[in-house]
Amino acid sequence: MTPLIILALVALFAIVMLAKTVKIVPQARAGIVERFGKYQQTLDAGLKLIVPFIDKVRYLIDLREQVVSFPPQPVITEDNLVVSIDTVIYFQVTDPVAATYEIANYIQAVEQLTMTTLRNIVGGMDLEETLTSRDAINSRLRGVLDEATGKWGIRVNRVELKGIDPPPSIKDSMEKQMRADREKRAVILTAEGQRQAAILTAEGSKQSAILNAEGDRESLILRAQADRESQILRAQGEGQAIQTVFQSIHDGQPDQALLAYQYLQMMPKIAEGDANKVWVIPSEITKALEGLGSSLHEIAGIPKDATPRKRVDMGPSEPQLSTTSSDRELSGANKAVEEAIAAAESAAAPGRSNAPTPSTDPSAPADPDPLGLDDLPSSSGPASPGEPPSA
Repeated sequence: MTPLIILALVALFAIVMLAKTVKIVPQARAGIVERFGKYQQTLDAGLKLIVPFIDKVRYLIDLREQVVSFPPQPVITEDNLVVSIDTVIYFQVTDPVAATYEIANYIQAVEQLTMTTLRNIVGGMDLEETLTSRDAINSRLRGVLDEATGKWGIRVNRVELKGIDPPPSIKDSMEKQMRADREKRAVILTAEGQRQAAILTAEGSKQSAILNAEGDRESLILRAQADRESQILRAQGEGQAIQTVFQSIHDGQPDQALLAYQYLQMMPKIAEGDANKVWVIPSEITKALEGLGSSLHEIAGIPKDATPRKRVDMGPSEPQLSTTSSDRELSGANKAVEEAIAAAESAAAPGRSNAPTPSTDPSAPADPDPLGLDDLPSSSGPASPGEPPSA
């Protein structure tokens, strides 16, 4: 049993010696080896051999970039306002020996240095500048930290301000200020919109008034021209009507019998009134009519010899307005067509042209009774007491 125990003890000693001699360092790590409490060497990543029971791996340093977030810290600004700022530091160990022996706890050292540097930087700024100058604060803070931590074997790559929280009262004031600014901008934009709308409305009203005025002017001009032409046509028609009546009177050769007949035709119209109940016609109606006709002849200035001495020119039957050359050419063409039609009709029926026409010779004897008044029953004699007067 003794050789077996000795063999087991030898094997166990060999295993312990191997464990103390062989060291495995992970990737991106650095092992600090001490011999009798003094720095001996730095082990890189991989399988390494050391002297057992003499050398010892005291520290295993992480060489990767590390991120450390520090809790919010109160900082006083230049305008005596307390704000809470929390920061994030990105750093990397470049010298494991310095990070191990130059400082006891480099993370705590970086945190305290960050707080003091941040108070120094923010203390020279007011609140508004602090809130709007994050990049400037980050750059200045990184420069100070990188310079201070260089001897510790640490490189600060980036510094970020994660949050800047002013006091609640300052937050309320800032919100009110921002709300007032937004309301002011909204009022300004509304006023500008109303001004533009008023300008456009005024321009539209101006153009509408100009167009309405032009339309009214053209309408008045056209209406005036229409009234002028209407008055011209009406005057020409009245003149032709007067000429026609005057010519008809001369052509009809009026006398006292005609006037008496017209008087008799007007008597029923006179009696149409509601107040005219009884009409008494005297028996000497013929003499009265003759006297009335004579007086009317004398009053109207109608001579007893009604034959006209000179025929009145009737003028054109159509109203005459200003004619152009095209109108004159059209009237000439129409006249030529009418003459051609008349010549064709006379050639087709030569006997019609020899038909007797009524004589218009003023020297011919006139009919003593053209209206047939002699055929009316005479009422010149006295009426009998029981007989009503004849009309």
